[in-house]
Amino acid sequence: MNIRLATETDIDQLIRMRWDFTYEHAPGIVASYEDFYEECKLFLKDVIDGGKWFIWVAEVDSRIVAHIYIDLINKVPRPGRITNPFAYMTNVYTVPEFRSRGIGSQLLKQIRQWGRDKKLEFIIVWPSEEAVPFYSNNDYKHCTEPMELALD
Repeated sequence: MNIRLATETDIDQLIRMRWDFTYEHAPGIVASYEDFYEECKLFLKDVIDGGKWFIWVAEVDSRIVAHIYIDLINKVPRPGRITNPFAYMTNVYTVPEFRSRGIGSQLLKQIRQWGRDKKLEFIIVWPSEEAVPFYSNNDYKHCTEPMELALD
């Protein structure tokens, strides 16, 4: 297994994985793959070239079998302390036939070291209820829930 940052050559696999991930959890969604493909392709090109988002992938025999998206959030500077960004982790997914093999945990371990190297303050994730044990087993802790304002 190889863990690395995604490149533009990975875009087609990443699009298919995002589609599969969505339909695994919300099979009733009606959408056009072609329309989604075009939108997601533009997003991923910007992400991969932009330096603000980082997509970590695990591959086996040149096939991406898991990924984690990281968005760096810069904080407003504060007097008296060095202000480091934090990371928002999202779109954590392993294809079904590769689950329960420790691949996701290995990705999280790599991201932890990368975050330390980049001097990130912390990494946040909003896990589904079923994913809480996975994150707990990888040293993530519950924290105070954020507040939100729905803009409908």
